[in-house]
Amino acid sequence: MNVSKRIMQILVIPALLFFCVLMALYPSETWHASVRGLSIWWDVLFPSLFPFLVLSELLLGFGIVHFLGTLLNPLMRPIFRVPGSGGFVFAVSCASGYPTGAKLTAQLWEQKLVTREEGERLVAFTTSSDPIFMIGAVSVGFFHNTSIAPILVASHYSAAILVGVLMRFHGRPTATLPSESPPAHGEHRNRFLSAIYAMHEARQADGRTLGELLRHAISSSLRLIIIVGGLVVFFSVIMELLVQTGWLGMLYTLTEQGLQLAGLPPSLSHSLVGGLFEVTLGAKQAGAASTSIPLVFKVAAAAFVLSWGGLSVHAQIMSVLSNTPMRYGPFLLARAIHAAIAPLLVILLWPLFMNISASPAFLENTLNPSVFDHTPGWNVIGITGIKMFVGMLATLLCLTWIRSLLIPKRSEK
Repeated sequence: MNVSKRIMQILVIPALLFFCVLMALYPSETWHASVRGLSIWWDVLFPSLFPFLVLSELLLGFGIVHFLGTLLNPLMRPIFRVPGSGGFVFAVSCASGYPTGAKLTAQLWEQKLVTREEGERLVAFTTSSDPIFMIGAVSVGFFHNTSIAPILVASHYSAAILVGVLMRFHGRPTATLPSESPPAHGEHRNRFLSAIYAMHEARQADGRTLGELLRHAISSSLRLIIIVGGLVVFFSVIMELLVQTGWLGMLYTLTEQGLQLAGLPPSLSHSLVGGLFEVTLGAKQAGAASTSIPLVFKVAAAAFVLSWGGLSVHAQIMSVLSNTPMRYGPFLLARAIHAAIAPLLVILLWPLFMNISASPAFLENTLNPSVFDHTPGWNVIGITGIKMFVGMLATLLCLTWIRSLLIPKRSEK
């Protein structure tokens, strides 16, 4: 382990010095890339992430997570091998996007609500894009085609659920945490009453006033959102420097050859390679691809980019999990699986969601579309996010109730 860390440090230091030299050689391009990354952070990420980060902190402090965890445990435990609180994490992540799921998982680990392997499973399938970005930025801003939004959202979240089911085989079986065990009090046998009792105990254990909760929620959320913004700007600059020096040519060539072998359009290589580094760039290039490419392949490329997340998102997750024992390897495997499943779902679901006469994905008279010109207002972002959060929670609660009806508890002898 020490040897691998030393080798990594030996490789990282020359790479950083190399990019410092490139920044000095290309000052204008570096500045424009920084401004572009900062604009993406302020116009897209900040309004879609910050309110939900603060809200999730407050809900955690008031014990709502423990309440929902007790209700959802019969569904989340057998399907995903995570505690019921994972349902809350998944709902918030679907509403606000990455890296909210990793942040909430890290908080659950600090409160001893998940083990290391449960946390790794949870981060694996709760790292997803938000609907505002997929609808407002990708479908409208990059593709200029609102009809692809349903299939893009459906394939992305369906693939995330499948990743969660597959990742349940990660790690060895572990004993139930004490915080998950049902209350010992006989009067709390009903699950709803048990959930209220768990919320009350969690609120008493926290003990902070509303003012203290709000101050801590805002400060911790601001720290995370600033880290996210810094990483977006950093990778925007790195990507621009690689483009300017022509180092991406080899990656483009290799990707084109792979696409040709698979019988796919080689010109999608720019989207896939760009998406390896940054989500926005890859999705934008998928929408700007040639009109000769069938729309289904361009949407599949966008689904791949959104599911992989880009190295920028990977760095965000690593920074969030750095204070926990959770490892990066399982997350990397889950991203690869998600990126492989989502495009396949787009192709399989295409006949159900789209018709042959679908409008073109990129209009010839619209050049260089910008994500900022098509980002909805903050009120739309908030309303859509809340609808997604409430809808996902309601779906999970309904599935839990249906499961309790189909698989009733064995009567005590």
